[in-house]
Amino acid sequence: MIVRRPSIFVYTHEADPDVLREVCAGIEEEGVFYDVSEFPDECMEKLAFKAARDSMLGSGIGIYGTALCLKMRGLEKGRNIESYLAPTKEQCRNVGSNSARAIKKLPFKEVHRP
Repeated sequence: MIVRRPSIFVYTHEADPDVLREVCAGIEEEGVFYDVSEFPDECMEKLAFKAARDSMLGSGIGIYGTALCLKMRGLEKGRNIESYLAPTKEQCRNVGSNSARAIKKLPFKEVHRP
C-alpha cells in the first residue's frame, strides 16, 4: 500500500527552473511538504486548479513556463489567490510561502514594492 503524505501539489509544464526553485523554497520555509509533477500542455490556471483539487491539503500551484498561479480547492476556475505572468524572485517565493500559510491559516506575506 502506498500512502502519500499531505502535500501542496505543484503542477508544471516546461517550468522555468528559477521560478520552480523559488516557489519550492517558499513552501519549504513554512515547513510544509510539496510534490512537483509535470503535465502535458495546459495553462497555469488549469494546472493550479487540478493541483488544488488533487492535493489532500487543498492548495495547488500551477507553473507554465514563467507564468505562475496559486489556487485553493473550492475556488471556481478563473478565480485565483495569486497569479503572475512574469513573476519576480520575491513573488515566486511568496506564492510558495502563501500556499503553505493558507493551509496553516496564517496571514499571507506581501510583496514589498519600492
